[in-house]
This record gives sequence, C-alpha cells and structure tokens, in this order.
Amino acid sequence: MAPQPSLPKTMKAVQVTAYNKPYTLNTVPVPSDLQPTDLLVKVAVASHCHTDGMVQAGTFGTKLPVTASHEGSGTVVAIGSDVKDFSIGDRVMCGLPLHPCGKCPDCTTGPENQRQYCIKLEGHVGVHVDGCFAECVRVDSRSTTPMPDSVSFLSAAPLACAGRTAWRSVSQAGLEEEGQWIAFVGSGGGLGHLGIQFAKKRGLKVIGIDARDEGLELSRHYGADLVVDARKGKEEVVKAVQEVTGGEGAHATVCLSDAQSAAATACAVTRMHGTMVQVAQPDEVSIPFAELIFRDIRVRGSLLCSAGESKEMLEKIAESGVTVKTNVFHGLDKIEELVEMVHGGKISGKAVIVVDQEQLDREKELGAKY
Repeated sequence: MAPQPSLPKTMKAVQVTAYNKPYTLNTVPVPSDLQPTDLLVKVAVASHCHTDGMVQAGTFGTKLPVTASHEGSGTVVAIGSDVKDFSIGDRVMCGLPLHPCGKCPDCTTGPENQRQYCIKLEGHVGVHVDGCFAECVRVDSRSTTPMPDSVSFLSAAPLACAGRTAWRSVSQAGLEEEGQWIAFVGSGGGLGHLGIQFAKKRGLKVIGIDARDEGLELSRHYGADLVVDARKGKEEVVKAVQEVTGGEGAHATVCLSDAQSAAATACAVTRMHGTMVQVAQPDEVSIPFAELIFRDIRVRGSLLCSAGESKEMLEKIAESGVTVKTNVFHGLDKIEELVEMVHGGKISGKAVIVVDQEQLDREKELGAKY
C-alpha cells in the first residue's frame, strides 16, 4: 500500500436501509479495506440516476444497508498497492464495476469495449456495494477515468453513468456516415440530452421523441433536428419521422424510456434492417414480432462504457465541450429535496448533490469549463 494521508474515521452517507423506504442520512466508517486495485475518492459531486430508484425498490436484491448513487466525481485520497495509473490528488470520474474477475472471456480475450460485462465482478458501485452519496467512496481504478482539466466535477458526476451509457449507445447504433438519422425515444431526460449532443458531434441528424413538455423543450434546446411528441400515438410519431427521412425512418434508434410502448415505438420509427439500441430497463421489453421478422429490425443492448470508451468520451468532451443539464443541491442533507424534485415529474436533466464545495472552488484554477 502506498503512503496515505491522514483520513477521518467516519463520514456522512445517504443510505438505503430498507426497500421501498426513504433514504437515511447516516454516519458510517470511511472505507479502509482497499484492495490492491482500489482507489478511495473524496467525493466532490454525486448524481441521482433512474437506477437509484430500482435499488431502493429491491430490483437487484442489494444487501442492505448500502450507500446510494453510482454517479460520482472527486479527488483520489488513497490508493491500493497495485495501482499504477493514478496518484493521490488526481481528479477522477468514478468507475462503477468493482473487482472484475480477470479470468472470463470478457475480461481477457473479448474486445476492449466489452470489459464492463464481466458477470463475476463483485458488483457495481452504488447498486450492489456502497456508492457516491457519501463523503468518500471506494472504487476500482480499472473502471475509473482520469478527468481532463477542462471537465468539471459537476459534469463528470452524471457522466459517470448517464454519459457513459449515452456515449456507448450512440456508438452501438453503428452509424458511420455524416447526415444519417438517429432517433432517441425518451430524448429529453438525463441520458437523452447527452445522447443528442454526442450524436450531433458525430455529424448525425437527430430525432427527439418524448412524452413530456419539459423533455420536448430540452430536446429542442440541445439541437434535435426534429422533435416529436410521443403522446400523439405511435402512428403519428412514425408518420412524422418518415416525413423527414424520405419515407424510410431513422437509420438507428436508441430507446431510453421504460414506458411499456417505448421499445415498440423505437422499432417502428427505425427503417427496415436498421438497429434499435435498448438502454432502458423495464421489467420486460415488448416488441411486436413483425418488427423483428418482417422488418428485420436488429435489437442490441448496451451497458455503460469500457475504460477505453470512457477515456475517449472525456477526451472528446475536453476538445469540443458538452453541456450537462444539472439541478444542483448543496449538501447530503438535501437528499429529500432532491428526491422530491425527481419524483415530481418536472425535472429537466440530472439532479446532483455538491458534497464538497471546496473541490469545486479549487478546480476553477485549472480552467474547468465543461
């Protein structure tokens, strides 16, 4: 173990202590059992994600209590004995996968962009093991990403899951030519507004489909070439998409909505032989057989990013920027206010908690602007 600075013994953490119950703000021990590849990160900003609600509901069978949030950014304050690529004081976007096995095909012989699929890992930070709604969090250096100076903690926290997920979903769509059409079903949410920006940076034309006034407005704001109200029904949505795509539909579509009809709509607006990337996680993904059989729509799932993809994402953002729409709360004790906003149905973008304002103040000297 490398020499470590003196750290407090306890910290504040927002925890799930019982399924389907409100969060609890507790005092817990600061993680001290770092494994050889681990980092201890002093959290600057932590973000709320749709998956946090699934953890609260017991969807993943998480052992409780567990500290919430799998989206975080901060500064490394301790490192494991085998860590080579990080040093104390580094600014990082926290990784989610913790302790992959290092032996399965995805860890060894599979392509780099599938490393995050190891099924024998210990768990995901904030989902199966303690997460980022705390003053410190333990993460795996192998899935954690160094932050360029121009990327801010406020942006990096939601990018840790929403950004990684949106970035890879656009990649998985497989569109290589500028001017091709990509649609997002659920375009005006935390992932959608990022997906629109990532797609536009690749020269793609974007169709935003959403069922909320706030989501439609956010889709327009971030540059969707066509915005369609899903509340008009699938037939009208398909008609609107076909009108701008020469009657054929989008070359690919990303489904970010867990509404029961969302996957079917995503397939319907995609042209024959096109790709639909499923990101949302409803209990069941429902697609009419005709989309798969008669229209040959190819359905792919997508999970997070690999370490290489994550680094590429932040490097591209450092070069050309991205705007992460955040609703900022100051202090872990504001968790109830955050949850009230999230469940109020009017949120636009991501809800985040500034855990350590001093880190945000210091990064201004680095020129953080995105």
